[in-house]
This record gives sequence, C-alpha cells and structure tokens, in this order.
Amino acid sequence: MESERLNLPTTFSMSLEVMNHELQFSQDPNSKHLGTTVWDASLVFVKFLEKNCRRGKFSPSKLKGKRVIELGAGCGVAGFGMALLGCDVVMTDQKEVLPLLRRNVERNTSTIMQMNPDSFGSIKVAELSWGNEDDIRAVVPPFDYVIGTDVVYAEHLLQPLLQTIYALSGPKTTLMVGYEIRSTSVHEQMLSMWKENFEVKIVPNSKMDDTYQHPSIQLFIMGSKPQAGTSERNLKEIDRITDEVETNDITSKGFDEAEDEVETNQRTFKGID
Repeated sequence: MESERLNLPTTFSMSLEVMNHELQFSQDPNSKHLGTTVWDASLVFVKFLEKNCRRGKFSPSKLKGKRVIELGAGCGVAGFGMALLGCDVVMTDQKEVLPLLRRNVERNTSTIMQMNPDSFGSIKVAELSWGNEDDIRAVVPPFDYVIGTDVVYAEHLLQPLLQTIYALSGPKTTLMVGYEIRSTSVHEQMLSMWKENFEVKIVPNSKMDDTYQHPSIQLFIMGSKPQAGTSERNLKEIDRITDEVETNDITSKGFDEAEDEVETNQRTFKGID
C-alpha cells in the first residue's frame, strides 16, 4: 500500500473479505458527493477490528449488544465491521447518500444472514446532519460507541462534528475514528480538538492489519476526559478498552512526532484537496 490505494474510487463496486464474509460495496464514481466512495481509512478500520477480535474488548463476547452509531457512514464499511462483532449499529449520513448506503446494507445483510446469522448484530440506516437536534433525538442517544472514518476533510466541519459527538455520547462512550491525513492544516486542528476534549490514544501500526495500513492513515480511540470528582474506578473504565490493544498515549511530544510523520509520508489525494 506504499504507493497504491486500497480502493479505486473510479470503480462502481468493490469487494472485501471481513471475518470470513465476502462483502460487496457499491460506490458511485460519477457522484459529486464524497460519501458515495469507499475511502481507505474505512478499510483500515474494519481490518483492525478483524485482527483484534479474537480476544479482549473487541471480541464478540464483549461487543454483542453494544449500541454503535457511525457518523458519515458513506458506503457503510466501518459499521459492518462492528455489526459482524454483534453490535447494534445505526449508520448515518446526509440524505443524498442514504439510497446507496441502504443498498449496501440490504445486500450484505442478506448475504451474512444466510451464512451466520447468530453472530451478526443489526444495522439501521438514518439521516443525520451534524448539529441537527431533531436528527440526533431520532437516533435515541447515548451510544456505547461513536465511530467514523474519513469524516473530516475541511476545517469548518470540525466544530459541528464535535458538537454532534457530545450529543450522542454518555459518560462511558468510546469514540473510534479512522483518518487519512490529506491537509496539514486540518490535521493539526483536528488533533488539537481531540486532545482538548478527550483522552486520546493512537493505535500503533503493529496492531493494524499488515496489508491494510499506511503512515498517512491513523486510528484513534478516545474516551471522555475525567471531570472534577470522577472516581479512580471510572478513570480505569475509560482507559481499559484502549489499553487492551496496546495503544499509545497522545502527549505533546506525540503530536509533534505525528506532524513530522505527515511531512514525510503525506500522500497526494486528488479530488479533495
């Protein structure tokens, strides 16, 4: 993957084997909406789940029945990874993306249910525009997990994203984000936002799939920052899920190292920049 993309956005469909299931995802190269493409960070995310699902907090025994909401679900790849581990997933996106998303959900759910229905959770599709209070109420927060991959490509989206995450979260919600670095400016602001508002850990490459990784794609696992009066027990609960996949704490030094890596490894991403 050093010089090539995992998925070509110029094709109308792509296939991906995930947890012994062959999934097919339609995409629309003729669409002007970014949500109708399978972006590489979603593939890295779902393959990370696959690699780490045999034990620990990402095992089906731990995730079965957990409520998950995916922001900017697009074609639905990341959400399927969580559903295959037994989670009840709500995939959300803007209205224009929903027909393609529903088509992918219906086709792949049908295939999975014919093969191994007992291990599969559930998937619902819902419209959610960030910051829209009616949309947020309709999905009935809070959720155990809020996930998203490649949901930010411009600075003006950061604040609405943060507000929406808070509205969907409870004290023990875990936030999981996959992100491909395309703009240094957006990347810097996003990292600062995460650090200011959450306890942030970054997944090391050693915990990712050997093929589905790249220095420009990062996975973050985050929890609520401790508030005044938060007990030691609650703090341990926030950290436990991230500790089990040997994540690295994001410190000031860690942010500087991440920025150095951007300059060394940043890829050209035509069509967005």
